[in-house]
Amino acid sequence: MLNFVIYPNFQKEHALPCALDVCQILHKSGGKIWIDEAYRKEFSSCAYVHYAEFSEAVRKADIVIAIGGDGTMLRCARKMIGSSACLLGINTGHLGFMAGLETSQLNELNRLFKGEYYRSDRMLLQGTLSGGNQNFTFHALNDIVISGVYGKVFDFSVKADKDLIGQYRADGVVCSTPTGSTAYALSAGGPLMEPELSCMEITLICPHSLFNRPLLLSSERKIFIQHTADDSRKIFLSADGEKPIAFPAGYVLEVCKSPHTVTFISTGSFFDSVNRKLMQSIK
Repeated sequence: MLNFVIYPNFQKEHALPCALDVCQILHKSGGKIWIDEAYRKEFSSCAYVHYAEFSEAVRKADIVIAIGGDGTMLRCARKMIGSSACLLGINTGHLGFMAGLETSQLNELNRLFKGEYYRSDRMLLQGTLSGGNQNFTFHALNDIVISGVYGKVFDFSVKADKDLIGQYRADGVVCSTPTGSTAYALSAGGPLMEPELSCMEITLICPHSLFNRPLLLSSERKIFIQHTADDSRKIFLSADGEKPIAFPAGYVLEVCKSPHTVTFISTGSFFDSVNRKLMQSIK
């Protein structure tokens, strides 16, 4: 018997009816379904559902199904850190690039019981912001973004271990995983990467230069970014688009490969998603 945890985002249109359909399909196929205590009311019609705190349920889960958009999957992935469960996304958002299924493909859920799916192990980034007798550590599946308020340029330096890569003036910088190469880094001019790669990408946001290009680094490196502006302009960093935190002048952000990974599953390949969602159809 497979244990499933449903992680829905009911702020997305159609997420509730989709979640109810998912539960019914999984139950008919013999799956055991767990949902966070907070959603008892929404699933009151599903007598077969079991309830527990997400952090408890995910420890005994085989597969977590996130229902929403890419942001839903990113939040779910971080909550899964330390578990051995796999993550499947069902898109009820807009692009939903990270999702393995669309709401029109729920019949594909039966393939999970036969093992007919792709597995994709994804690296995460670990960031540590240091300065002023403080250390704050966090993780990101997509990217860590540093930027100024209202698009104002600022000065910063970037090192790989002890080697100075460069001193830059730009609107910001994106430190990305291969998974995040299809997100902000792609829009900023970065390359498309297979998500199973183990490397880190540095992409400047609107650099004040004609010659800066995205840079790929070994995942064994440690990246150090320091805000070097000598004025009081406000700089912030955000992991996976979450609430920004202040990045004062003189502070240092260390970015490295996280010791944790998240395993995605889908019924189609990465290139299926690229061709279907990011490019014109192949002719």
